[in-house]
Amino acid sequence: QAQVVESGGGVVQSGGSLRLSCTTSGIIFKIYHMRWYRQAPGKETELVAIISPGLDSKYADSVKGRFTISRDNAKNTVYLQMNALKPEDTAVYYCNAVLIPTNTGLWGRGTRVTVSS
Repeated sequence: QAQVVESGGGVVQSGGSLRLSCTTSGIIFKIYHMRWYRQAPGKETELVAIISPGLDSKYADSVKGRFTISRDNAKNTVYLQMNALKPEDTAVYYCNAVLIPTNTGLWGRGTRVTVSS
């Protein structure tokens, strides 16, 4: 059964760091585009970072220079290294595995990140 599972969330002080992991199973991971989204309380879902099978990456302006997305095809896992965290980074972070161009894919259940001031 194909699935996506996020981990690594938690509570951290402003200025701190966390690394989120997203492990997949049941898919050919290396051909999927991987995306991290987040949803803060009362706000719309935001696309945070993406990484292609060819390792091209893009970031939301709000996280550029602070977050880094990476992938390990041997481990079927994508990571989101988050540094210099701010209270406004508080959200549930979701991992999305997408096949292009059909745009079909899988979602995880999310991992919660709380940044205290």
